[in-house]
Parts: sequence; structure tokens; C-alpha cells
Amino acid sequence: MTTELSRIVRIDGIGAAPRREVIAATPAECAALAARFDLQALDRLTADLTVVRDVRGVAVAGRLSAAGAQACVVSAEPVPFLLDEAVDLVFSDAAVGEAAEIELEDVDLDVLPLDGDALDLGEAVAQSLGLALDPYPRAPDDVRAAAARFVVSEAEATAAAEAGRANPFAVLRPRG
Repeated sequence: MTTELSRIVRIDGIGAAPRREVIAATPAECAALAARFDLQALDRLTADLTVVRDVRGVAVAGRLSAAGAQACVVSAEPVPFLLDEAVDLVFSDAAVGEAAEIELEDVDLDVLPLDGDALDLGEAVAQSLGLALDPYPRAPDDVRAAAARFVVSEAEATAAAEAGRANPFAVLRPRG
């Protein structure tokens, strides 16, 4: 599987001594991630991580930093974002039993399956970015108010039509 931000690290190269991994997305990778996460722009994405093998598996800890813009959910205007988020993941090959229902503790929420002899730190950073983004970005009130001025209510359209002004939405009205 090819990902927008791939940084493969072989597991046999990870030991008990912490190993530093710095990830900086290229402009092309930022553009691909912006498309993946429906961003208006992703100007920068970096991560400074420490990778170490411990009793749980392969632990990845550090910070990710990103800057860009999302579309306001109301006005579609750009909403800039600056992220500085902690990354704390564990890649583990401990199999989860096939139970009908499992109970997850808080410590289990950031445990990812270890598949094969390598892990993709870039994809882990990309997924962390996706989780850190505001799911409902909103522009400041003044921008939303300006955008709202362009919305014409049905009552305003009817009043304009009665006053003899052309209603730009008249062509949408069903005939019959």
C-alpha cells in the first residue's frame, strides 16, 4: 500500500536504546495529504519522534507540528490552523482475541497492529494529523456574517418578485 507520507522503519533496527526519527513532509506530500484530508492547504507538517522497543512492542513518542487551512463548515472561507500535538503510539503484535465484544482501556486506544517486519512512521504521523484536525472548523463571526449576507431567504425572494425585481432563483421553482 502506498501512502502520501511514507517513512518505513525496519523493526529489526529498533532496540532498547531510543532512536530519533525526524519527519518533514515535502511540498508534494503536503499537497497529497491536503487532498486526503480535504484541506484547503497544508503548508507544513513535521514530526520529531523517539522510537524504542519495550515490553509492549515498539513505542513511538514525540510531537507533530502542522500549519495550513481548512474550509469553514458554514461559509467555506479558509480557517487557518497551527497544530502542535503530542504523538504517543505503540505498535504491538499482540493479537486481539476474536471476542464478540471487547472493552478498551484508555491505554489501548493508541495501540496499532504491528504487521510484518517494518512500520510506517509517516502513515502514523498522517493519521495523527487527521485526528488532530478540527472536525468542524469555523471562521470568525465577522466572516460568517459577511457570507450570510449572500443567502437569500424564500421570503426575501418572494418580496423581490412581488416588487417587480427579477428573482434569480425563479428558474428553480417547479412549473405546473
